[in-house]
Amino acid sequence: MLVFRSLVMLSLFTGHAFAQDTFKALPDKAPAPKDNPITPAKTELGKVLYFDPRLSHNGTISCNTCHNVMAGGDDSRATSVGINGQKGGRNAPTVWNSAFLGVQFWDGRAPDLEAQAKGPITNPIEMGMKNHDIAIERLTKIPGYVELFKKAYPKDKNPLNIDNAAKAIATYERTLITPNSRFDKYMKGNKKALTAQEIRGMKAVEEIGCTACHYGANFSGPIGIGAEPNYHKFPQNPNKEIEKKYNFTEDLGRYEITKKDEDKNVYRVQTWRNVALTAPYFHNGAVKTLDEAVKVMAKLQLDVDLTEAQTQDIVAFLNSLTGEFPKQTMPRLPELRNTTFIED
Repeated sequence: MLVFRSLVMLSLFTGHAFAQDTFKALPDKAPAPKDNPITPAKTELGKVLYFDPRLSHNGTISCNTCHNVMAGGDDSRATSVGINGQKGGRNAPTVWNSAFLGVQFWDGRAPDLEAQAKGPITNPIEMGMKNHDIAIERLTKIPGYVELFKKAYPKDKNPLNIDNAAKAIATYERTLITPNSRFDKYMKGNKKALTAQEIRGMKAVEEIGCTACHYGANFSGPIGIGAEPNYHKFPQNPNKEIEKKYNFTEDLGRYEITKKDEDKNVYRVQTWRNVALTAPYFHNGAVKTLDEAVKVMAKLQLDVDLTEAQTQDIVAFLNSLTGEFPKQTMPRLPELRNTTFIED
């Protein structure tokens, strides 16, 4: 599954030839499907829904609980904690720049953000609602939500439904992009945007082979609506010592969805954007530091033992991928007066 891309001369900033499609600046806007264009009203509704814990069974978990947009878009835990203190099986991927991914979740089971938004609401470990109808019934009892849905979907006769809720959340998530990192500035022609060490790290990830999987503007493969999913087996080169320490292969990855033997321990390639802010690392969150994650990836995927100098150069480059975060404010949630529908 490890397909190396041909090295085609693309640009020459410091005497180094970059592979075609390997290094690209992040677009200033995220793509949106034709049936769900981005509008201010939909974005507003989606943001409120994203922060509202009343979409969970006991009123304790919102989308932002596990994908905190006030930070790196994750929750800094090895695996997330849902209703009643239950722990999930995988590390929460960052929501920042998720709009550029071809598929969602570690195993790619959701084809887009709209489908992804529905999943956690009825997941018994995450938000724990018995079904989507109960979630929508709750929202219809809140006058403020009735008005927000009407405003976001003025042409719909009955706008307050799960599909429109998911579309609104996805719309808000498409505003969560972080362009204009120092790397982006470098790719746009500012040769002083990166340090000498960061440039060495950029060369290293290509020369060692990391960019066979982590390429393109999001460093996760093809971007955009309907983009070809970028899956890869992990670990590619099993190592008993590393496996004993981190227990990577217990989770069978995409196989849990497809039940195909070739999908065992296969995952969607993760983005490198803002990776310095999203520790701990890997699908089980077993690695706490970026330095160690870089070493583990090089060994397990490419059978390369990095020197300390190489590791530090690559970590420096990955830090240059931290972008500019649009300011986020906590929304005032629509009020439900004189009663509650939350169950303990």
